[in-house]
This record gives sequence, C-alpha cells and structure tokens, in this order.
Amino acid sequence: MNLNLKAKEANTYDAIVIGSGISGGWAAKELCENGLKTLVLERGRMVEHIKDYPTAHKHPWELKHRGAIPQKVKEENPVVSRCYAFNEATEHFFVKDKEHPYEQKKPFDWIRGYQVGGKSLLWARWTQRWSDLDFEANAKEGIAIDWPIRYKDIAPWYSHVERFAGISGNRDRLSQIPDGEFLKPMKMNCLEKHVKQSLRELYDDRHLVISRTANITERHNNRGPCQYRSLCERGCPFGGYFSSNSATLPAAEATGNFTIRPFSVAQSIIYDRSLGKATGVRVMDTNTKEVFEFYAKIIFVNAATLNSTLLLLNSTSNRFPNGLGNDSSELGHNLMDHNYNCKVEGEFEGMEDQYYSGRRPTGTYLPRFRNFGEDKQPHFLRGYAYGCGGFRPAGVKNVTETSIGLELKKDQTQLGPWTFGLGGMGECLPYHDNKVTLSKEQTDDWGMPLLEIDAEYKENEKVMTQDMIDTAMEMLDRMKFKNIVDKKEMRNIGLNIHEMGTARMGHDPKTSVLNKHNQVWGAENVFVTDGACMTSSACQNPSLTYMALTARAADYAISELKKMNL
Repeated sequence: MNLNLKAKEANTYDAIVIGSGISGGWAAKELCENGLKTLVLERGRMVEHIKDYPTAHKHPWELKHRGAIPQKVKEENPVVSRCYAFNEATEHFFVKDKEHPYEQKKPFDWIRGYQVGGKSLLWARWTQRWSDLDFEANAKEGIAIDWPIRYKDIAPWYSHVERFAGISGNRDRLSQIPDGEFLKPMKMNCLEKHVKQSLRELYDDRHLVISRTANITERHNNRGPCQYRSLCERGCPFGGYFSSNSATLPAAEATGNFTIRPFSVAQSIIYDRSLGKATGVRVMDTNTKEVFEFYAKIIFVNAATLNSTLLLLNSTSNRFPNGLGNDSSELGHNLMDHNYNCKVEGEFEGMEDQYYSGRRPTGTYLPRFRNFGEDKQPHFLRGYAYGCGGFRPAGVKNVTETSIGLELKKDQTQLGPWTFGLGGMGECLPYHDNKVTLSKEQTDDWGMPLLEIDAEYKENEKVMTQDMIDTAMEMLDRMKFKNIVDKKEMRNIGLNIHEMGTARMGHDPKTSVLNKHNQVWGAENVFVTDGACMTSSACQNPSLTYMALTARAADYAISELKKMNL
C-alpha cells in the first residue's frame, strides 16, 4: 500500500472550524489567537469585508426595482421571501429555496445565508444576556432536562465577547437581563421616553429600555462608528455593526494561523473508534465535486443549528450508527424557535412638532415580566419580552395611481401621527417531537441527505401568543393611545431565525448530546457551540449567548490540549 503522507500532512491542522458565521468566527478568532493553526470550512462563497458589499451605498433609485423583490422571484422563493430582510439590495446574501431544498413535515421557514460570514451579515444585532431565570427554568419546572451550566459559568464570557464585539446599551439594573460591558447607548425618541415614563407610573414590573445592540456608537477596535443608516443587512463598509467579516475573521487572519476554505461542504466527521475521538472532516468542493479529507486535533462545529445537526446525523460509524454523539437518541430532537406572533400598534395624539434624527438601527426593549417576580400565570409557562419602537410614518394619505406630481410630492413629505409598536418575543419550550431527521430518499447536489423538519408551535406557545397580544393592547389603551390594532402576525416556526436545540447540552450522555463544555459525548475533541447546543430558548435574542459559549469552549479546548487530554 502506498500512502501519500505528504498530502495528509498538508491537510492537517491543529483545529478545524466548520462554518464562518457568528459562532464560527468566534471559534476561529479564539483558536488562532491562542496559537492554533486553524482551518475554517465554509460551504458558501467568499465575502470580503467592504469589497463584497455591492449595494451598501446604493440609493433606492439606483436599484432596478427600487428595492422591491419582483413577483417572479417571490413565486420561486416563497420561504425566503417571507423574511423581513430579504429585498433587492440583500438577496445576494440569502439562500434561494430551489438551490437548497429541504422537506417540511409541517410548515417551517428555514432562512439561511451561505457565504463567508453567514448570517452574521444579516442578523438583527440585539444582544440581551440570559440570566439564571433562564438557565434554571427547566430544572425548576421539570421540563426536558437541566442545563449543565448557570449564569456564573458564562458571565465572564459574556463580558469577554461584549468587550471585543462592541455592544451599545445602558446598565439598567434588571435581573432578567443582566448588565454587560457597554459602549454609550443609542437614544430614545420623544415618544419612547414618554412610554417609558408612562409604564413606570402605571406598572411596578415593566421597564422600557433601549435595546442592547451590536451597533457601535463610537470608534471601537478600528471599526465604526455606526452611521445611523439602518442598512445593516447590505453589509456595513464602516464596520458599524459586529459581523464575522468585519471583526472576528480579520482578527483570526492577523495571527498568521488562519486558513479559510470557501465552497467546502462538510459531509461528515471522521471518527476513529480505536482512539475514541474524531480525526478529521470529509469535505466536498462545491464547484468540482471533489472530496477531500482534512485532519485536526480538535473540531468546532458551527454550521448553524440545523446544518450542524445534519452533519452530526450524517457522521455515522460502527461506534455511532445513528450519528456522532447520539447515544441518547436526542440528536435532532428538541428544536426551538422564538414565537414572534404578536404585533400591535397604536397612534399617539400630540408631539406633532417633534421628530427624530437619522435611522437608528435598533429599537427599545421591554424585558420579560410574565412568570417573573410576583407575576404567576396559570395557563402558560415561561415568558416573553417586547421589541418596541416609536415612529412617524411619512405620507398621510393612501397613495393611488392618480396621485402624481405636486400632489404626490406634498403627501410624501408630510408626516403622519406618532405610532408606537410592540412585537412580542416569546419563549418556545423544548419538545422532543419537534425534530429534524435525514431523508432516506432525497439528497442534494453535494450528496448530503435532505433535512426533514417536523416542528410546530404547541399549546403553551399559542396561549402565550394571545397573552402577548392582549397585554400589548391593554398597555397601549392605559397609556391613552388611539386606533390600537392587532396586526395579526401569522409567522411559521423558523421565520424568526432563532432555531435552537437538536444537539443539546446536559449532564448525562443518556439524555443529551453535549456536556457542560460543549463537547460531544464520546468524541470529546468535537465541540458544538452554535444554536444546536441550546437546552432551552429563553425569550432573549440568542446570538450573544452563542458567542459567549463558543469563547468559553475554545478556552477549555486550548487548556485540554495543553494538558494533552484531547
């Protein structure tokens, strides 16, 4: 037998990171900065910061359809077209439905971004910390399994990632959203300040705050500041918000330890039973369809929740016939997404002589008050927050095809009444039967089984939704708003783009896929630190938690490597 040892040596690294999005970028940065020669595998194309943001400076009239998605594109892409950020100026960052199909057992909108940087180019950037209210909930209520960590375990890592990423916000001293390391906050407008004061006078438990957001309000780590354009989803040439492309990947590259390989689909993780660990990753080049094997001491799986789970399920061996680390048979189960099926608005009379400057790229936030403190709800578990905002619409009449010339111009330069909106952000419980599996019949163009998704909101989420709506309308009414309307949100699960679970952390390999350090049970040199690792969903935006868990796991992996335990 002739072995090409030089070829294997050329494909060997200290670490491999699968995925270059929010968590993958952090894994690359932490590993490279600690001296590990690191290969990042990205299934999509290269996107370079600034260079590959083609619409970043375009005005609406410079876009063929003024930013709108043509009807033909909508018809061909019914799933991604439902995403709020998908438009003519951003569509090049989104996966099209036909190009990457999946199977829906029940309606599930899977929104993806396959390129270097992943969805870190597209995220909404809200960064509230979790608290022990969230990490302890499963154990206290007997739901699913207990988290193997608590807030004290992750708090230093929240601080670590906040200091680098740049998070603007206030220290609000609210225990359900612990304070962090903040840059100066963005400012509320006059209506939001009024609502904040009104809520304080009417309720003891409701505190409107400016959202903590990964838009930087001052120069930070050679990025920014934010220009208040609110065009973030196009890619920010100023580095005014945190993305892998503007922050973590350049930091990794600066070490000289970083290699990135785009157009590379990870097909499976190679497991050596005699060693009791993984040895590498089998990869297909998406252009040539050639298959390569890359080797490393440690592997970080950060392909985003569902693709990470697909990869683990497809990584079978004599030791793991049902997927890597799947002794518990929980791999693929307990899929969660947040429940945003509440949108309520009301009009405010007054302040007609006031407006606001710029386009602030975030809103205000009303943290959880349900099933918290003295509040006990008999009909549903957990709670919700609201993403809120005050605004004045331009154009006071319904423009018709007969509105032209001076009449149209006059209408569009007038301002409507102040309006305040509340969008519910509800927790989804981890249900075993909300799951993903691999198709036994269908594969994609790169030989991977199609993912079958079988998930839905259940009774707890439905009852919570009605409470979100009723409570929002009641608050607006008590604050003397007029023309209060329920906007009748009807989002499928998945559309809120906070998919979590399916490879959960836990205390025991009999009931979980990962241990408290995000290591795969039985293959402890494999770490999963994206949304797949989550044991419950809380109601806060989850990306900051993915970042903190990733930095924490990387630190542990480096420590274990030094001890020669991996």
